[in-house]
Amino acid sequence: MSKAYVLIAGKLGLEKELISKLKTIENVKEVHGTLGVFDFIAKVEADSEKQVNQTILENIRKIDNVNSTITLMTVQDTDFFVVDSNDLTTSILRSVAAQAYVVFHTDRGKEILVARSFNKIPEVKEVDVVLGYYDVIGKIETSSHKELEKILTKDIRKIENVQSSMTLIVNL
Repeated sequence: MSKAYVLIAGKLGLEKELISKLKTIENVKEVHGTLGVFDFIAKVEADSEKQVNQTILENIRKIDNVNSTITLMTVQDTDFFVVDSNDLTTSILRSVAAQAYVVFHTDRGKEILVARSFNKIPEVKEVDVVLGYYDVIGKIETSSHKELEKILTKDIRKIENVQSSMTLIVNL
């Protein structure tokens, strides 16, 4: 299975239309409107890297009113994230009120260390080392915006080997 995250900037005022179009594309597994530098984040998954690339190049980038994209391809065979469905924290957080994606620039060669450290935060639900403009991407889900703010301002800043990070808060 191959996976990529696509950060998308679109024409202002057309957010609902663009989300609807993105959701109809085969291999697009998640689409979220975000607050930040980019307007949307889409997760693309397919059986092969070729199919992921085709989805991005032939479908996502050709949508009218998509102004620009940044693609973050995941590094294969990096198993950072394992969910235990019986985990108490997981069951408590099923009612998600706040969600965000965080992308990191890391010190050279420290991508895996940053991903593992980020994954130790209980509210982190997904982590991938990626190729592209950023080095690591992760998804946070919390029960409140206040909790999300605490994680973003305290927990993430403790992670070593991070040069910079950017947060994309999801519009739920």
